[in-house]
Order: sequence, then C-alpha cells, then structure tokens
Amino acid sequence: MTIAVTGATGHVGANLVRALLARGERVRVLVRDDTRALDGLELERVQGDVLDPASLERAFDGVDQVFHLAAYISLLNDWSRLEATNVQGPTNVVAACKRAGVRRLIHVSSIEALLHRDCRRPVTEASPPPVDILESAYGRSKALGMRVVRQAAADGLDAVIAYPTAVIGPFDYKPSHFGKMFMDFAKGRLPSLVGGGFDLVDVRDLVDGLLAVADDGRRGEAYLFSGEFMSVSQIAAALQECTGARRPRLTTPLWLAGFAALFTPPYYKLTGVKPRFTRMSIKMLSGDYRVSSAKARTELGYSPRPAREGIRAAVGWFREQGRI
Repeated sequence: MTIAVTGATGHVGANLVRALLARGERVRVLVRDDTRALDGLELERVQGDVLDPASLERAFDGVDQVFHLAAYISLLNDWSRLEATNVQGPTNVVAACKRAGVRRLIHVSSIEALLHRDCRRPVTEASPPPVDILESAYGRSKALGMRVVRQAAADGLDAVIAYPTAVIGPFDYKPSHFGKMFMDFAKGRLPSLVGGGFDLVDVRDLVDGLLAVADDGRRGEAYLFSGEFMSVSQIAAALQECTGARRPRLTTPLWLAGFAALFTPPYYKLTGVKPRFTRMSIKMLSGDYRVSSAKARTELGYSPRPAREGIRAAVGWFREQGRI
C-alpha cells in the first residue's frame, strides 16, 4: 500500500513515517525545505506545499491513504498565515484526494479546536463548539479546517479526524513548543515556572492511535488522543529527575504571567525568537482542561503510557542529538 503524508518533517510526521516504514508501507511525503527529520529514510519525496494544488495532485497520485498533518502552529494571532495553512490547506487536500481517488484521508486537527472557557470537563469529541468562542486563533483555524473535512466526509469522502493534545517525545527536530521548553530547562534558561498545566501525549502513542484510525476508524468520525494531565510543577519535577538540572525556585502566578504576556508579542516579532509564553499560552495553561480518550480506547484499543515516559524519551533524544 502507498501512503502519502503531509507535514512529514514535523514532530508527529517524523514519528509517523518511521512507523509506516516499519510496517512495510510505501511512503510518499510532501516536503518543502527543512527535511532533516527524513534524512536516511527510504521514501519518495514530492516537492511542494499544501497551498500548491498541483503539488498535492502529484503527491496523492496512486496512493491509498493520506495522512494530513501539515499545519501552522502559532501562539500569536497571526491569522492570515493560520487561515492559509490550516483552512485553505485542508480545502486543497480534500480536493486533491477526491481527484486522485484516495481511499481514506486521516486529518489531524488539535485539541485546541475544542477548547473554550465554558466547555464541559472532561472535554470529548462530541459536539464541537462554535468557532467564535474558541480560546485561540490557532484553535479557530484548526476548527475551520476540520469543518472542511467533515463536510467532505458527509459528501462521500472516506475521511476520519484525530484530535491530539500537546505532543511530546522523540524526533522533535524543529522543535515543538514543549520540546523547546524541555531544552531550556536542561540548559538552565527558564528563569521561572508558572502555574497551571496541560494534557501531554507521547508522540509514539499518538502515532499508534493514528495508525488505528487509518485501519479501523469509522468514516466521518473524530477521535481524541490524550495522554496525562500534568501541572507545570510536575513537568519540572520530571525534567529535574531526567536532566539533573535544578528547577527554577520562582513560580510566577498565572495572573501576573498573563499580564506580563501582554507585552511579549512585540519582543518576539522584533527578535524572531520562537514564542514561549504569550497571553494565549497562559490561557491554555490556566484552563484546567481535562480531556477524555474514552472513545479511542473503546473503539481503537488506544492505551497511552504515562506522560513522564514521553518526557524522558524527549530528553534522551535531545541528548543523543547533542542539543542538551
């Protein structure tokens, strides 16, 4: 079977293509520039972009399944780029799948497409909220992209949706926001912790879930893949244990961190530094969002490991790469 993957050079993509190759699948990836995550792998590469329909048609020609992972993640309100990649991108992917006769599309959304201040706990896949009440611009863009896929499924395309929480683990080349935080902690570059917490899922468990979705997910359905909720303090304790670095003594209250974050966007834009703490990230940490993967557990046999194992795997990989 030939399988196409968009976003293959990202954190989830790098793990997914390795799992597909280990299963003996023929893998074709859509790539742009930074392909470090794919070095040494035997797969077919198609140069292109999700905003280039012609390149998508080349990538999807003759394939059985498409995993659409490509996305733009931003903690800032960069709406024009978010809309282009996360809304128009899925629109182009759906159209290319239809033209190529792709058997199944697996679309990876985000837990942020479900999060708003008044959502029920635990959060589930049921009844996605109106887009305008979602907490983040990123979440709104992913929700709109998900709508495109849902409509395509209603119109006859065999498509399934996955909602991961915050992903951690190995092969985090770029790195992700949590991966950067892990490296900063190990290097003593975190001056302070903050309150709150979030649900962390090991990328290896997420990949197992995506493969199960591809094999057994029900057409038009969505599946949420969570791991374990950890407070920032618990994450710091796990990092201290596996890095040997001392955790910061100072913990900034969320209200103060949120106030300070009002002034960070100009700094990030001016310096080009990847955003760490913004007003939106503080809102996510303070939301106490507990989520449930009961549907994936029941229908797909999903069984995630403790988040601490993902933290250790991430740190071990960064250490092997000489990055900490």
